[in-house]
Order: sequence, then structure tokens, then C-alpha cells
Amino acid sequence: MSFSAEWLALREPFDRQARHAGVLQRAVAALSGRPAVTIVDLACGTGSTLRALGPHLPVHQTWRLFDNDLSLLARVPPAANVHVRPLDLVAELEAALDGPVDLVTTSALLDLVSADWLERLVAEVATRRLPLYASLSYDGRVELAPADPRDAAVIAAVNAHQRRDKGFGPALGPMAAQTAADHLEELGYAVELEDADWVMRETDQAMQEALLAGWAIAASETGEMPAEAVAEWLLSRRAALTAKRSRIRVGHLDLLAAPAAARRADRSQSNSTSSPSR
Repeated sequence: MSFSAEWLALREPFDRQARHAGVLQRAVAALSGRPAVTIVDLACGTGSTLRALGPHLPVHQTWRLFDNDLSLLARVPPAANVHVRPLDLVAELEAALDGPVDLVTTSALLDLVSADWLERLVAEVATRRLPLYASLSYDGRVELAPADPRDAAVIAAVNAHQRRDKGFGPALGPMAAQTAADHLEELGYAVELEDADWVMRETDQAMQEALLAGWAIAASETGEMPAEAVAEWLLSRRAALTAKRSRIRVGHLDLLAAPAAARRADRSQSNSTSSPSR
């Protein structure tokens, strides 16, 4: 599954604001003390994870960016330390992780993949004892204001649509991040899972319009609601948007997982270098 460059550009500021600062900082800390680092970014799109994480990492960093959409890869800003490659992550996931890797990253991907594909990713990461920073996985939570009596039914239909095949097999949808956390913990990883919600205020008109229209299409495609009810819901929500009364919060989760031994070493190093609080 691929997304338009326009949609990715529209959502990127909301992604950046939503990222859990503590999880991002600990992802950076997992690479501390290394003179150079190599990061593999899966389903990179136009490079949003690079732009969010790169400025916080050591100066000497190398990125290997993978996506199956050539048009998106073409929009990744060129740089000597950034290597883009078209790759079918369904057929060639393992190849993406070959070679030197210090951190595996991905954004807004886990909720699109199947249970089988996620197990492959976890197995490959764990076999190589690599840390994983997987951000912005949709978790099914949505808050809409002002409330409409049809909100719950529409979001339930949207969440059902999220579990359809997105190119990797039947998607895990809202359960993806927690499922990944459970698998990684079973394999001896220390895992953090924190809220990283989109927050759209009354002035965020373009993002809200795109999201509401997309939800209406998804809800209609499931057949779980009459098309007329979905259309009426969209008209109601657009009226609130036009009146600058509409606010939306969309639940996402940021995950950081690292081999437990590595995390203990990071904490020990942090404790030995920090000054006493009292």
C-alpha cells in the first residue's frame, strides 16, 4: 500500500508534534557513545523519520531508506549519507536488514501489516539483536468534538477497515503496536509504548478535511453503515469544521524496543554520569 506525497506532507507536521519526546530521546540514547551510526528506515515515504530523528543523532550517521514507491523515494532530499532503495517489504524484508545496522526505524507502518509479517520483522530484529523505533502506529482511539451521535459507528467501521489487507495480508490495525510489544518482550526485549496522538485544533482545516473524507470513504466501503448515514455524518462534521468548532484527537503509539542487556547498559552509563539530585 502506498500514500500520496500530498497526504504525507499534510500529516508530517502533526506526526512531528505527536511523537513522544521521551521515546525519541531514549531512541537517541540507545545510540549514544558511538562515533557513527547506521539506521535502516522501513517504508520511509519521503523521509519523515529521517527529518524527525536525524538532527538528534551523532553527526556521523548513515541512513538506508526503503520503500516500494519510486515517486515517494524521489522526494527524499538528496544527501551523501542518505541511500534510498526501492524494495518490496513483503518479499524482501530480510534483505533490508542485511549489513551494518545500529537501529531499525519505521513510522505509521505497523498498523498496516499482517500478524505474519510483523512476526517476521520481530524475528529478524531479534535475531540481529537490533533496537527498533516504530512510531505513530494508529491504535483505534478517536475523540471528536463537538460530538455527533454517529461518531462511534463511523469510527468502529473505520477500525474494521483498518484490519483489511493493506498489501501485507489482513492488517493488525489498532492492535499492531501492542502486538509488537508483546512479541518483543517475549524475546527478551525491554519495550516502551507511549501515546503519540495527533491533535487537530479548530484552525487545522486542511488536515481535518482530508481525515474526515478518508474516514467517510473507509466507513462506506465496509458496508457496516448505510451510505446515507455516513454522508449525513460527513455533512455534520464539515459544518462544524466550517464553523471552526471542530477538534479531533487520533490515538497513536510510539514503540521503542531494545535488547534488555543493552538497555541496562544504557541506564548504567546514564546513572554513572549524572549528578546527584540531592
